Amino acid sequence: MLIKKIKKPVLISLLASIFLVLGACSNGTDDGKENNEEKNSTASEENKEGSEEMEGMDHNNMDMSSSGAVPEGLKVAEDPTYKVGSKAIINSDHMEGMKGAEATIVGAFDTTAYAISYDPTTGGERVKNHKWVIHEEIPDAGDQPLDSGSEFTIDASHMEGMDGAKAVIDTAEKTTVYMVDFTTTTSDIEVKNHKWVTESELSPIE
Repeated sequence: MLIKKIKKPVLISLLASIFLVLGACSNGTDDGKENNEEKNSTASEENKEGSEEMEGMDHNNMDMSSSGAVPEGLKVAEDPTYKVGSKAIINSDHMEGMKGAEATIVGAFDTTAYAISYDPTTGGERVKNHKWVIHEEIPDAGDQPLDSGSEFTIDASHMEGMDGAKAVIDTAEKTTVYMVDFTTTTSDIEVKNHKWVTESELSPIE
């Protein structure tokens, strides 16, 4: 037989080589399996995290439309930069899908706009630096702008849990505020009579 003609050391070396090749193939298969399992596990974790993020979002707060009613005493701007009926680009990102959207100006008013922080009446985390609540939406605010740090009760319902909440003023800005219609850039939701966007948060369409 052929095996008998092969010297023992050569036979041992040959068998060792065969075992090494088989072992390498086996390891390659295992490694591929492990890599696929790792990829599947990572993808599963990412999908889980994405689902958790979606669950954590308050979809009620995504409704940015309003009736279009304005507070009593709010003065219409006599010569606004953006006229009613004109269009502009929104540069602010108060909410998802807002930045970069093309807005149609529905109303323009001269007032003081406040960025505020408050605890929603519906519970949940404190809302920080919400933009904007205007002077006329603050009960018994008087004629003069309020200072940063002033506390008041919100008389506006831009989003759920806002009306009646205790708030503190973070910043104040005397400006023209605009009520606008726009379609969100992320989900094509049509928003009507959104309140409010300040003049510095708009730019002309080129």
